[in-house]
Amino acid sequence: MTTDRPTKVHQGRNVKRFREMLGLKQEALAAELGEDWNQKRVSMLEAKEEIEADLLSQVAKALKVPEAAIQNFDEQAAVNYFNTFNDNSINQGAVGSNNFSCNFNPIDKIVELFEENKKLYIEKLEMLERLLQAEKEKNELLKGK
Repeated sequence: MTTDRPTKVHQGRNVKRFREMLGLKQEALAAELGEDWNQKRVSMLEAKEEIEADLLSQVAKALKVPEAAIQNFDEQAAVNYFNTFNDNSINQGAVGSNNFSCNFNPIDKIVELFEENKKLYIEKLEMLERLLQAEKEKNELLKGK
């Protein structure tokens, strides 16, 4: 569902999202921001729709994210982007771009391998029979002396 009107990015909510993605509690972010910060002040910051530029810069440094990420991250746009990406890849994979073509029959290859192994096994048996026969002849010669 798309609309022509741009959605307003809630910067405070974005601060909260990034903080949570980083696994930080509000108290930890407050400690990163300085001694005049506390959990309640961070909570009030996260409630603000728009954050002043200098404060935004300070928060971005504390979270180690670009300022633009906090200013521009739109969850709905990201969800739509990834859904579109996933929908296209699923559709293309199932319908459009499944162009795999095998230029040999895998069953025939398995049969060939089986026949080759059988041939090698027979050759090995024949060689063992010849060795056994040679051993028998050797033993007969030794007994005759």
